[in-house]
Amino acid sequence: MTWTFSTSLDDFRSHTGAFLAARPAENTVLLTLTHRLAEAGLDAFGERPPVFGWWQADPGGQVQGAFLRTPPYAHRLSCMPEALAAELALELADAEGEFAEVAGVGGGAGAVRAFSDAWTAATGAVRCGGVEERLYRLGELTDPPRPPAGRHRLAEPADRELLIRWHQEFTAEVRVPGNANPARMVDDRIAAGGFHLWEDEGHPVAMAATSPVLAGMSRIGPVYTPRDHRGRGYASAATAAASAHALARGAAEVLLYTDLANPTSNSIYQQIGYRPVEDCLVVDFRAP
Repeated sequence: MTWTFSTSLDDFRSHTGAFLAARPAENTVLLTLTHRLAEAGLDAFGERPPVFGWWQADPGGQVQGAFLRTPPYAHRLSCMPEALAAELALELADAEGEFAEVAGVGGGAGAVRAFSDAWTAATGAVRCGGVEERLYRLGELTDPPRPPAGRHRLAEPADRELLIRWHQEFTAEVRVPGNANPARMVDDRIAAGGFHLWEDEGHPVAMAATSPVLAGMSRIGPVYTPRDHRGRGYASAATAAASAHALARGAAEVLLYTDLANPTSNSIYQQIGYRPVEDCLVVDFRAP
């Protein structure tokens, strides 16, 4: 059977829910994105509607791969065999309408490379840019080796404007598309108790966010410290506090992504108990 494409979130969740939940670490992004779409609506990430897809050997068979795209962001792949990722690229190359647009792809490194090779060969598109990431899972949480001054607290509505600004600074620094409605995202996360601040002498100096607990999993991110507060251990402390919060909410797995080009973040997260799960990749494409 070939890939099934859909614009229905309900159909996607009914077909792929058990598949995604069976490996919540590797499928963390799809789990959190579908939850956000279900809670906040299909326009949660922008005005253009999302698209979805899944692969089954037969209509009643087991799902072996899935993807979704929330424009303007790239396609995100679930864990899947590399052959299915390559097949998906070819199916999308022959698709029409909203399914034919592929600006980039992210997911496990092997699947993304297979998709990228097939997509560029089929369409003549050029692979440009890309971010190499590593997915980490929390083992035993430990305190930062050099705990900074200050304390952790949950963000409050009074922190709204600061968090909107910090989120915009973060997306600009890591060069990813910003949320079309960052104020809405911040409001929702504050209400859900998902934004954590580290403050020193009464002033916020770093933030870390937690996703809801889904399929026993919660993911940390984004983590951000403004430039004039860096190098003091605030991000480590905020991440450790956010991780403890996720565990207290019942998460069996606490996850986070790091940019492999940033040795500092990869080091500090391992110092508080995070261990590698898999390498991931996000690549962009440019039309020929």
